[in-house]
Amino acid sequence: MQHEITFRRLCQALDYQFNEPGLLRQAMTHRSFGTPNNERFEFIGDSILNYTVARMLYDRFPALTEGELSRLRANLVNQNTLAEIAHELKLGENLRLGEGELKSGGFKRPSILADALEATFAAVSFDRDFSAAEQVVQKLYRARVDAIDPKQHAKDAKTRLQEALQAHKQPLPRYRIQAQSGEAHEQWFKVACDLGDLMIETTGEGASRRAAEQQAAEAALARIETLFANGAKRR
Repeated sequence: MQHEITFRRLCQALDYQFNEPGLLRQAMTHRSFGTPNNERFEFIGDSILNYTVARMLYDRFPALTEGELSRLRANLVNQNTLAEIAHELKLGENLRLGEGELKSGGFKRPSILADALEATFAAVSFDRDFSAAEQVVQKLYRARVDAIDPKQHAKDAKTRLQEALQAHKQPLPRYRIQAQSGEAHEQWFKVACDLGDLMIETTGEGASRRAAEQQAAEAALARIETLFANGAKRR
């Protein structure tokens, strides 16, 4: 009963009502819970997400090159962004997890949240059609796409951080893995970004070392922008 209530809330947040609620239930079912689960749904949902966001960027930024559009898309469809959106939707309240995942806090794990959100896009397409799924993705991503400043975000965070440090004659950042867990197919990394001379260290997490480094670099950028804006070169 509790899941049915939260499913209704999720549908309201998505602005979509399922004709076949069982499809949403499957999208919320992690493999640890049993079968049928959302693993195959993710495959379809990932494709829907990538196409829809690519088309949104293509229409929004007609002057950008293929490479620039690809970098923007990568920043929007990665696990961290998906998990953020899932958190905003309170999607974790709807997850059906096995006992082990429940005990380990799987309902908060970014990889599980991201997969379930992608599976939801697939569930909408199966329930109605691709256009309906596309509209759900557009609703969730519109504000993020509209907020993009292509001059700032066409390059990835690590590149922008490096350029910002070089502009202020600061040493390049050093990245190191702080923690690593999970099996080969579902690893999790925590990486630190160390700006030694500025006495700044930030961290990022992700399903790959690169994703974690990008998140840490984004956090470091925010810190040094504030620092340099205040006219300080060193802390």
